[in-house]
This record gives sequence, structure tokens and C-alpha cells, in this order.
Amino acid sequence: MTLLRATSSELTKQFTTAIWWILALVLALYVGMIATGLAFAIAASATGALPGTTTTGEGPASGSLIYSLANSIGYVFPLLIGTLLVTGEFRHKTLTPTFLAIPRRGAVLGGKLLAGAVLGLLYGVIAVVVTAAPGAAVFAGFGLETGLGTGDTWAMLGRILIAFVLWVLVGIGTGLVVRNQVAAIVIVLAFTQFVEPLLRVGAAFVESLSGIGRFLPGAAGDALVGASALNMGSGTADTLAWWGGGLVLLGYAVVLLLIGYVTSWRRDVA
Repeated sequence: MTLLRATSSELTKQFTTAIWWILALVLALYVGMIATGLAFAIAASATGALPGTTTTGEGPASGSLIYSLANSIGYVFPLLIGTLLVTGEFRHKTLTPTFLAIPRRGAVLGGKLLAGAVLGLLYGVIAVVVTAAPGAAVFAGFGLETGLGTGDTWAMLGRILIAFVLWVLVGIGTGLVVRNQVAAIVIVLAFTQFVEPLLRVGAAFVESLSGIGRFLPGAAGDALVGASALNMGSGTADTLAWWGGGLVLLGYAVVLLLIGYVTSWRRDVA
């Protein structure tokens, strides 16, 4: 009952503030526009509609690439919402009344994890819809296969939802370790938008780094999904299996949560 109370309280906190739907709206616009534009470019090229191109007839493979954009460029949003789930408590000093209402800190954290999983699923559904719907419509409009008739595509879409849940958990762990909200957001954005992409590019060209690159969080998330625009041209020999990518991403979440719980969550709060 305590865990259910904590989860209900966390969901109420999130859905009575504007940040969740603002991030969801930005996610939909950002990912949806990129997916639609890239789908149009690929479809036009595949059908020879663009000057200087020849018809290739490609469809399902390109469809998977477009649909996977939900994770490969959209994962920063569940990561951010997970981080904000925790750092918001420290910033607005609401953690003290939270602990007074529910003294069991483990239950409070469990409630955040369950609420985060709900938000991760919600964001995942939004990301899948804004990539798969316009992407499939564009491919169908050009007379190409959408790939939505295959079980492999739907399995990939399901794994995107799992990835989003795991990204929220990683974000919660990050928020526990870095309690300052501004610092946590800067770290998340810097790592996801600059540091890891550079490391992954380096790993693609430096053989000695290839074994390390596949264990980076974003690479693990892409491996879990099974497709990524960042893997184009780099081959898949050094890519983890989908279940391996999921375990690595889960490992990041567990390690961060444990470190944060021991070093931050158990500390006295004012």
C-alpha cells in the first residue's frame, strides 16, 4: 500500500505540472519533423523522384531506420524527464514533506521508479507514433513497402518502448547522483548531444575503440532497438545483440540508482 501511495503521489506531481507535456510536445515536433523529412528524402531517392537518382525499390529496411529515430534521437527526452523527477524535489525543497508523508525512503524511490516507467511508456508511444505514422505514410505515398506488415518491425517498435522506460530509469539515477537540477540537465545534454556522438564516431574509425563504443549508453539503447541512423556505414559487427543492449542499459540504471541511493537519497534533508 505504501508503494502504491508513493506511485500515485509521484504521478499526481508530474501530471499537475506543465513540464511533462512541454517535453512531450517538443519530443513530438522534433522527432516527428526529422522522421518525416528523412523519410521523404529516402523515398524520393529510392523511387528516382530526385534528379540524378535511380529506383532502388527499398522499403522495409528504410522503414526500420525511420522508425528507430524515435530512440536514436529522441532518447534524451525520457532521460531528461527521469532526471527532473528527482532533481525537482531538491530544487523546490519538496523532498522533506514527501519523506514526512511517506517515511520509508525506499518506497518513495520505488514510487518514482514506477511513475517514471509510466512516463517512459507514454513518451515511447508518442515517439513511435510521430515516427511510424508519417514515415509509413510517406513510404506508402511513394509506392514503397512500409515494413509495418512484418513482425520484426513491430518487435522493434515494442523494444523502443522498453528502451524509453530504461532511459527514464537512467535519468532517475542521474538525478540521484547529481542533485543540482541545472548541473544535471547540462550534463545530460552535453553527454547525449556532444560527448557520446563524438565517442561513437571515434569508435567507428578507430579499431581499438570499437569494443568500447558499443557499451556506451546510446549505443546500447540503439542495440536494444535494433536499428539506428548512427550505425549507417559503420557496420554491425561490433553491435550488441538486442538483449545485450538492454542489459547494458539496465546496468547503467542500476549502478546509478545504487550510487545515488547510498550517497544522496539516504542523506538528511533540510
